[in-house]
Amino acid sequence: MPSSSAEHTGARIKHARKVRRLTQRELADLSNVSYSTLTKVEQGALPASPSVIGALARALSVPVAELNGQPYLDELRADQLDGLINPIREALNLYDLGADPDMRPRSVDELEAHADKLCAMVRATHIKQVAADLPGLICEATTAAYATPADRNWQLLASVYRTAYDVTTKLGFPDLCTVALDRMDWAAQRASDPVLGGMRQYLRALAYLRASDYKTGKRLISLGMSALQQAESGRALDVVTGQMHLGAAVLAGRDKDKETAEGHLREADRIAKRTGPAEKVHWLSFGPTNVGVHRVSVLAELDLYTEAVQQAETIAIPDDWPPSRLSHHHAEVARAQMWTGGTEAAFKSLLAARKLAPQQTRYHPTVRETYAGLEAAKRRMPDTFHNFGAWLGV
Repeated sequence: MPSSSAEHTGARIKHARKVRRLTQRELADLSNVSYSTLTKVEQGALPASPSVIGALARALSVPVAELNGQPYLDELRADQLDGLINPIREALNLYDLGADPDMRPRSVDELEAHADKLCAMVRATHIKQVAADLPGLICEATTAAYATPADRNWQLLASVYRTAYDVTTKLGFPDLCTVALDRMDWAAQRASDPVLGGMRQYLRALAYLRASDYKTGKRLISLGMSALQQAESGRALDVVTGQMHLGAAVLAGRDKDKETAEGHLREADRIAKRTGPAEKVHWLSFGPTNVGVHRVSVLAELDLYTEAVQQAETIAIPDDWPPSRLSHHHAEVARAQMWTGGTEAAFKSLLAARKLAPQQTRYHPTVRETYAGLEAAKRRMPDTFHNFGAWLGV
């Protein structure tokens, strides 16, 4: 975000600090963020890393999303996405009403195919189409589960709730993604499916990662691992377990615990060698490639930006890798490149992220903070840099 904007992250931090009647020195001491970093962030002269924003949010007792400015309502309205959120909210609230007497749901085969299609569309970053289609599928899957309360129908409903989590997370509605995860747990329990239950704890841990509550996130990973002990052995169990280790690695990295992070990465790598590419198993994008890109993320979270850039250069991304995951990777690499002084390379990575997943990129807080850092070097940036900022709405 440009430093001239009154709505950059630093300005929101400054406002929250003044509401709490804290001086910059007092907030720096409470958050363990250096005074120099805090002053530069508030001025808009320095981008705030996720760990810095998290530390300040905890010290100020405000949600991370408040400091990030999420949800980005003006951009959502411009993309005609804001009107798609409330129908999802309403559909999630129907979970305990039983079967809709006016609805005749399709067969479970048809509903599963529809749910699988939406999962694939999320990975292909067609978020708007999924958000429009999702409420009707939630309602239909809910009625199907109540009308025929078999494990398969409850598993279907849990999967649909997971897609609601994916969509609301990408659009910046953390409160609604928490509701979706609660519904997913509710359905997974009725399906007696420990793999879904464990995966729900993993997704919940990621929500706490975004909220910068690393201690709770680690506890949730442990709970998820415990739930998986009740599952039958097989590839699905291996994939979810491996992805759990990747989530734990990023949590440890954000918490500056290098040794623990590396341990989880090693275990995920061991599992990935056994499973091979498994991107479509529960649509977690797990496999050797995902281990590699998570290693980049962990290095960046540890503030080892040079190593992160070097690691990224060693990864061979398959042509058919999910665009949503690859776009997120480009955003992570852009942040590392910016901190190592590679401003032009960082901007190219942002453009690559936008090309792959425009809606996801537009609502990604890391993209906005990276843009803020590049703004300081705008005299050396191409004309298209300002067009990118206008597109972000900053």
